Amino acid sequence: MKTDNGKGRSAPKSIMSTLSTSDWENTVPTTQEIEHQKPQLDEQQQNKLIKRIKQLLVEQNAVLVAHYYTDPVLQQLADETGGCVADSLEMARFGKASPADKIIVAGVRFMGETAKILSPEKKVFMPELEATCSLDLGCPAEDFIPFCDDHPDRVVVVYANTSARVKARADWVVTSGIASEVIKHLASEGKKILWAPDRHLGKYIQSITHADMLLWQGSCIVHDEFKADTLLTLKEKHPDARILVHPESPYTVVEMADLVGSTTQLIHAVKSMPDQTFIVATDNRIFYKMQQAAPDKTLIEAPTGGVGATCTMCAHCSWMAMNTLQGILKVLEQNINEVHVEESVRIKAFESTQRLLDFAAATK
Repeated sequence: MKTDNGKGRSAPKSIMSTLSTSDWENTVPTTQEIEHQKPQLDEQQQNKLIKRIKQLLVEQNAVLVAHYYTDPVLQQLADETGGCVADSLEMARFGKASPADKIIVAGVRFMGETAKILSPEKKVFMPELEATCSLDLGCPAEDFIPFCDDHPDRVVVVYANTSARVKARADWVVTSGIASEVIKHLASEGKKILWAPDRHLGKYIQSITHADMLLWQGSCIVHDEFKADTLLTLKEKHPDARILVHPESPYTVVEMADLVGSTTQLIHAVKSMPDQTFIVATDNRIFYKMQQAAPDKTLIEAPTGGVGATCTMCAHCSWMAMNTLQGILKVLEQNINEVHVEESVRIKAFESTQRLLDFAAATK
């Protein structure tokens, strides 16, 4: 797997992400396996857990922040307890602004690290520290740092879905919602870009900004499964449906979209667009917030895999599925799974993240 600058030239073979998508399928449990391993709760048991968690959140001055891709039960709990449901950066910003002493992050590892980067004075915990991300794992700092060193003429821009160490080496950290604006800004200054880790998001940004971008070849194991052929077949069955696509999806899928956007932008689109039916190409747990925003709209899950494929991810991240009520309760009762970021790393990662926050504030 080579790193490509989008202009027909490739970097040496030594510059690559760690594993291909097929490798992830061999090492990551499916969502079905994760769900099968979870203790099954009846309604009474679930309500008892929720009641206890709510009590402990208050007693410990803790706040729960949950990602859009977590179980709807956890999203609802975050909402009901004064926490938030959002994308990774907004989760971290909310935690920083909250008066809480503890931040419980329901999501994946880099999200916990981002919360710690912005709130070093607070204790940050996760229900499951093993919950991670293929984009994070596919861009290990020990490979990425020398790659950057080999290209000193390029501004290093990394997606939020990366480790604290990778963020610390970057000049900018960006989210999918603002990445294109940042790249346009840098390109207007004549800057060349080194982009990591998601190749699909990088190619999409490159297509609309025409920037000189050297792309790391990472991908999301969920979005990488969306395929244009099966999406076209579904569209033929629902000709009036609008297609909403997250830009971590392959470019052939992005090209079919009526709207391409971040998680927050896709939720807003369902609410604001006049259409009644939407085919959604992102993690299906986003439907919880979409249905809250537009209860009268029809949402259809975009298919994963091509012709003859078997569903391995079914449009839901198995690492996100590791977050449970039981895990949150263990954190609160046992004070386990705290997230730590080395201070020297945190300071540098904070600088690249703050650059994004300052840019966003200045361009509002």
